[in-house]
Amino acid sequence: MTMSKEPEFDTSDWAQVGANWAALAEKSQRIVQAFAERQAEDGGFSIVDTQSVNRAFLEMMTKMAADPFRLADAQVQFWQDSARLWQSMALRMQGQSAESVAEPNAGDRRFKDPAWNDELVFDYIKQSYLLSSRWMESVVGDVRGLDPQDKEKVEFYTRQFLSALSPSNFAMTNPAVLKKTTESGGENLVKGLEHLLEDLEKGKGRLKISMTDESAFEVGKNVAASPGKVVFQNELMQLIQYDPTTEKVHKRPMLFVPPWINKFYVMDLQPKNSLIKWTVDQGHTLFVISWVNPRKELAHKDFQDYMREGPLAALDAIEQATGEREVNALGFCIGGILMVATLAYMAAVGDKRINSATLLATMVDLQDVGEVSVFIDETQLESLEQHVGEKGYLEGHHMAEMFNMMRENDLIWSFVVNNYLMGRDPMPFDLLYWNADSTRLPATMLVTYLRKVYRDNGLMHPAHLVLDDVPIDIGKIETPCYMLATKDDHIAPWISSYPATQSFGGSVRFVLGASGHIAGVINPPAANKYCYWTNAKSPADAEAWFEDAERHDGSWWADWGKWLARKGGAKVPARKPGDGKLKPIEDAPGAYVKVRISE
Repeated sequence: MTMSKEPEFDTSDWAQVGANWAALAEKSQRIVQAFAERQAEDGGFSIVDTQSVNRAFLEMMTKMAADPFRLADAQVQFWQDSARLWQSMALRMQGQSAESVAEPNAGDRRFKDPAWNDELVFDYIKQSYLLSSRWMESVVGDVRGLDPQDKEKVEFYTRQFLSALSPSNFAMTNPAVLKKTTESGGENLVKGLEHLLEDLEKGKGRLKISMTDESAFEVGKNVAASPGKVVFQNELMQLIQYDPTTEKVHKRPMLFVPPWINKFYVMDLQPKNSLIKWTVDQGHTLFVISWVNPRKELAHKDFQDYMREGPLAALDAIEQATGEREVNALGFCIGGILMVATLAYMAAVGDKRINSATLLATMVDLQDVGEVSVFIDETQLESLEQHVGEKGYLEGHHMAEMFNMMRENDLIWSFVVNNYLMGRDPMPFDLLYWNADSTRLPATMLVTYLRKVYRDNGLMHPAHLVLDDVPIDIGKIETPCYMLATKDDHIAPWISSYPATQSFGGSVRFVLGASGHIAGVINPPAANKYCYWTNAKSPADAEAWFEDAERHDGSWWADWGKWLARKGGAKVPARKPGDGKLKPIEDAPGAYVKVRISE
């Protein structure tokens, strides 16, 4: 009788496995230490105020308990829907066809894998989740007598909870993950653990989910690469003048005032979708402000400093560079809010250097700011004010986390599944690289903005906001304006932009683009995507404007280009950086934009 041979093991493989786990353990220790250090440094501050959230849910439970019959009706409806789902599944088990009881909303990509529909078990899991989610959302959304601010918080955080519990986020209930795990022998989960630890280490103990392959991009090389020169700078900004691409240009130069919550190069990602390049190609001498990524030494900078050292300083510099006193200007997001305040300031002091203004995704009436209000109430303002008072600035990741939570399935959970469950490396994507390149916000500016502009809705109340001792009244703005809002904007709702048509003293061409805050704005004509609406009339009610508006296919850029050309003046020989009194300091995009929050 022959003895069976003992299996042979490659000890070098086991040694490598042991080395890998040792490396992971060492990395985990560093992450835990970094997390403890970060908590001590931040004092436990979070953009999510758990106390106010808990209070809102407690209030909801109290109101719900006072109306038990309403909850009972909702429960009965849920039982009926669950029974219909069981009947549907029973028919399918017998080989018969049956209609779905619950289907994902259009655009919900969590359940795009065919197995969610084709395989009975996963179809049942999916529909059960959707039924339960919609029942819970309807219950919390139907509570009577709840304070509107509490109601908004309850609905928002209920959605966060339900999104987190989606079966697509768990290995054992996601068919694509199970298939990948079977095929790879679990290698995807090991790779996912490595990705998780790498992201924790990158965030120094805070989970900083990788959304793109950051090594694929470099500012000034393949993003923010339009040629030009920095021709002026101060503590808050560098002013870039771009090289012309046409022999003739409009007489009046163009100034872009981007937001300082993010970097300016969202308008210059790639040549094919660069608003900066497109504007230069239309024959405009273009100047763009690149804001500093501030540290503690700039904590004292206020909102009015951003006006003085931003657009007003840029106007002086442009006159030196080109000899032209009049310019056309553009403001985007909070840069647009600054532009509105600056226009009102200039109107009050008799400064008419801005010939026309373009406002992109710019809120004027901050009475309804959408889901942003979930993060800002008096309690949260006081907590934030204390934090930035000690720190000198608000860290960039807080704003990034807030905006990501407003689109949690696209900007959080899809990457959890891709990176940590499927074990895939994130794909290179220029927009997500920009999205991860956050900026700090100076303490004084942030507090002034949140209290005077945001909480008090200061732009809509004449003389409430005072800049450089000048009361601000947007009704005095007579500068012709082109205002673009986007229909699905979750950051600057278009309803909050429309009041400019009634509040400004001059003409306003209001245009509504399709899609959201970024995709709706950065929408080049060559892409032939989306659409936009126009209306020659400006009724007081925004919805009335939309009902009577004309729909146009394609990008709003072409419409804006025609409007801007009429404001640009006669054609003159193209101007190059350095032709005037300002000599180049360095090549575009300059040094300020290259400072990352990790530095």
